Amino acid sequence: MGRPPQNHRLAEFGTTIFAEMSALAVRTGAINLGQGFPDTDGPEEVREAAVRALRDGLGNQYPPGPGVPELREAVAAHQERWYGHLGVVCDPETEVLVTAGATEAITAALLGLLEPGDEVVALEPYYDSYAAAIAMAGGTRVPVTLRPDAERGRFQLDLDELRDAVTDRTRLILLNSPHNPTGTVLSRSELAAVAELCVERDLLVVTDEVYEHLVFDGEHLPLASFPGMRERTVTISSAGKTFSFTGWKVGWVTAVPELLAAVRSAKQYLTYVSAGPFQYAVAEALRLPDAYFTELRERLATQRDVLVSGLSEAGFTVFPPAGTYFVTTDIRPLGESDGVGFCLRLPERCGVVAVPNQVFYDHAEVGAPFVRFAFCKRVSVLREAAERLGALRGG
Repeated sequence: MGRPPQNHRLAEFGTTIFAEMSALAVRTGAINLGQGFPDTDGPEEVREAAVRALRDGLGNQYPPGPGVPELREAVAAHQERWYGHLGVVCDPETEVLVTAGATEAITAALLGLLEPGDEVVALEPYYDSYAAAIAMAGGTRVPVTLRPDAERGRFQLDLDELRDAVTDRTRLILLNSPHNPTGTVLSRSELAAVAELCVERDLLVVTDEVYEHLVFDGEHLPLASFPGMRERTVTISSAGKTFSFTGWKVGWVTAVPELLAAVRSAKQYLTYVSAGPFQYAVAEALRLPDAYFTELRERLATQRDVLVSGLSEAGFTVFPPAGTYFVTTDIRPLGESDGVGFCLRLPERCGVVAVPNQVFYDHAEVGAPFVRFAFCKRVSVLREAAERLGALRGG
């Protein structure tokens, strides 16, 4: 064969790390704290809504391309309910698009908004699909590295570095807050600075806000709520993380009509439509009472604290997350520096699976000593994992 079979844009991407590490967990029988999926299902009433939709024939055939009206209306109501005081409102008819999860939404946004050669600034470490989606769109990714701040116990955005990363070729910033994998939640002042930069340089922004309801310290502020940002921001979220139904793959995009049309132009040729009956169920989920969202945060905060404590006792340097359901650790106090090798050996050493943050970096050497653990598991599972990780103290 004369030419390599794979498209050169995707040549650097192999099997996703999440598939690899989850397969390793199955093969070794280890506790899987690598891939970010809960080990319990979401609310029973939401599951029953999906069953009812199936039985009533709702969504069993192709739903409307933009999404079922009930879900688009629920997304619009959700935005107003939680962020209306910040001026966030959207028209369910022209400013909401339902997608096959947030991953498709991100990919469709980049495919619909980028021309080949456009630069995309993204905060590294970043979710691995970002790099692949930028490549598929023919864009050039420009990483701005979040760096650990020992005094604050969090990963910090250097706003000067962000400004310096923007050039005349920059088309958009791809922003994730609450941030996976570091757990950083960008502050009001940081977001305001990002917004000012975007207005000044006439940039678009795609915001991944799937962890919007999983904030323990601080608050989630949609970038679209800042001055000058509504008309230049594509906001993305999904049901998987908030309602613990990651397998349903129901996400959504909100944006002004011109931007939404660009996203839809790509999305319609990816999946066209998906998850018909689940769309009706997610519409009901978005209308759950405030108590559900409060209890979710409180439960995950408890789970976070259990795992953070266990990891600290095992000898890791731990960066307690302000949001998401992941915690990043530094393995150097354990005498390790290669996160990939560490994670590959961990199941045999301790019976636990984690994910090396290095795969989320362009600057691999910067991410090498960091490892991510997921705490969206039952407390009993997290305590067992912490006990197993205690073996690391003995070398």
